[in-house]
Amino acid sequence: MKKFAVVLSGCGVFDGAEIHEATLTMLAIKKQGADYQIFAPDIEQHHVINHYSGKEMKEKESRNVLVESARIARGDIKPLDEFNSSKFDALLFPGGFGAAKNLSSIAFKGSEAEVDEEVKRAVKEMLAAKKPIGALCISPAVIAKIIGDVKVTIGQEEDTAKTIEAMGATHIATDHGDVVIDDNKMVFTTPCYMLEADITQVWDGAYNIVEAMMKFME
Repeated sequence: MKKFAVVLSGCGVFDGAEIHEATLTMLAIKKQGADYQIFAPDIEQHHVINHYSGKEMKEKESRNVLVESARIARGDIKPLDEFNSSKFDALLFPGGFGAAKNLSSIAFKGSEAEVDEEVKRAVKEMLAAKKPIGALCISPAVIAKIIGDVKVTIGQEEDTAKTIEAMGATHIATDHGDVVIDDNKMVFTTPCYMLEADITQVWDGAYNIVEAMMKFME
């Protein structure tokens, strides 16, 4: 049975992992006969957003990315510093602004962003082992920042596409459910909620990217 490492960035689209993308990714993995282990970095998240108002909390709160991600994982989660590439067949990042705020500083620094050291380590180890790496929504920008010369998609959002190009990557415009595959780097990306999408279209993206990665592993 193939095993995916799924990396989350908190809990909630505006300051963490996008919950639909995270959950549907896990479902897609199971539906296709594979298994997963969820990871998240044990770091403080950048800020806390009130998901009802869409605004930052007036009284400053501090939350931990690992602790918040555990909500989605139902507690079955490990710190990212425990990730060992030899124990997994694939690495997959759901989206949500947490990827651009917690796993990296792309939301604030664009192409000059930094990426969390454990996230970089996980990606580089899988890259060196020639194992597939997948990313949904905004997460492909994090992969682009780490790898540089790689082909990815975040859909059709021009500003983010320009940021990705400034990182040295190639952006491919896509629609719902499309998967861009960089055969040389073994990187798989799909846009999901970077497009105006509903949950069924996000399911298409999650299912299709897992399917593409599974075919590669066969």
